[in-house]
Amino acid sequence: MAFQARARHDNDGSVILDTRHHEAGLNCFQPEQSITRMLVEYIVCDPCLVKQRTDEAEQDGIVGSDEFTHKALPDPFGGDPRAHAPQPRTVQRQREPVYPLHAIAQRTFGDLPLGRVISMEEARESADLQSLLDIVAEDMQAINRIILDKAVSDVEMIPELAHHLIDSGGKRLRPMLTIAAAKLVRYGGTGHIRVASAVEFMHTATLLHDDVVDESATRRGRKTARMIWGNQASVLVGDFLLGQAFRMLVEVGSLPVLKIMSNAAATIAEGEVMQLAAAKNTATTEDEYLAIINAKTAALFSAAAEVSPALAKQPAEEQSALKSYGKNLGLAFQLVDDALDYAGDSARLGKSTGDDFREGKITLPVILSFRRGSTEERAFWNRTIVEGEIKDGDLEHAIALMKRHKAIEATMDRARSYGAIARDALAIFPDSREKASLEKVISFCVNRSH
Repeated sequence: MAFQARARHDNDGSVILDTRHHEAGLNCFQPEQSITRMLVEYIVCDPCLVKQRTDEAEQDGIVGSDEFTHKALPDPFGGDPRAHAPQPRTVQRQREPVYPLHAIAQRTFGDLPLGRVISMEEARESADLQSLLDIVAEDMQAINRIILDKAVSDVEMIPELAHHLIDSGGKRLRPMLTIAAAKLVRYGGTGHIRVASAVEFMHTATLLHDDVVDESATRRGRKTARMIWGNQASVLVGDFLLGQAFRMLVEVGSLPVLKIMSNAAATIAEGEVMQLAAAKNTATTEDEYLAIINAKTAALFSAAAEVSPALAKQPAEEQSALKSYGKNLGLAFQLVDDALDYAGDSARLGKSTGDDFREGKITLPVILSFRRGSTEERAFWNRTIVEGEIKDGDLEHAIALMKRHKAIEATMDRARSYGAIARDALAIFPDSREKASLEKVISFCVNRSH
């Protein structure tokens, strides 16, 4: 038997993978009843890839490109399958990039990729990004090529560690914002491609550093780089990626862009230090916490959106509008992250639920629960967060307290408020496909479940 399939959009915007089987060597399909449909989250651009596990992980199921090595298969759409025997190939450091399915879902049989089956709920969330992905698809392919090129080094550990994180299936939301903003202001050059690549490198560098500071064991469902290569290597490779980012920014040749991104880099570092100082400190106020995430998270969102009008030399009001959009989108994004750590699904988050609790992180749900709680409840937070004395059942009790005081609900309310500010920031721009896509990004960030 041979396998054929194609990706398509359903009427509701969902992405469907249609599959059918036919007899090997025969150029005919079985009846329509043999068709199977499934939702797919992401794909690998090379259609001739198959899972080939070398570890002891589950041998069945559909997985992402980061979880398997590859072997070339015959083209299932190019005639008699018996005429082509599978030939193994060695995968080099520069592996095929992973794209969101929606970016190239219009491709059919010959370009068919492999993917992971997802739920309808996930599909609806992804639908909020559909218009953005359609707009940026071509430019994102160019960005992926640049990222793969700039992650190369003669020092073997650097590309290995860099690709570990780059290939791990992140949304790449920040560079997509840069591309969409460039199209919104009708920028006609190509500099935005390199700027967006630099934005992604800066983000990746901060993730490597974050995991060291937070002593995190997993990210996006995989071991963190620090767990494989150690803290020192993670920090140094993060520095390498940051250096590569500024190399690319210099190549663009725009002083205003370089100023925006260098300010963002400094602000992010300040935010990391602020968070470190606030760790395990239940005296942290909501205002202080918002200042931390404004620096640590929102600064890069803001810069990613602002650089495009700066590159295009647009009026100050457009730069300010997109700066505000990015900042408030980033605040909303982080607050939802905070809520999901206590209310999300660990399988979909790519990390264990309650990681923030176990690491003693002060986030808004903790701050609100502490301040709204009784003396006895505040003693609980001091024991678990400040002293780090966590017992069996403490996480469940923490979540129960958050629900009692509606701390998670309040955190989501704050996120929606910042999302509304971001939406209003776009109001100065005329209606367009690009503006509508940026508005839908707000819905995605606020309503996402992972």
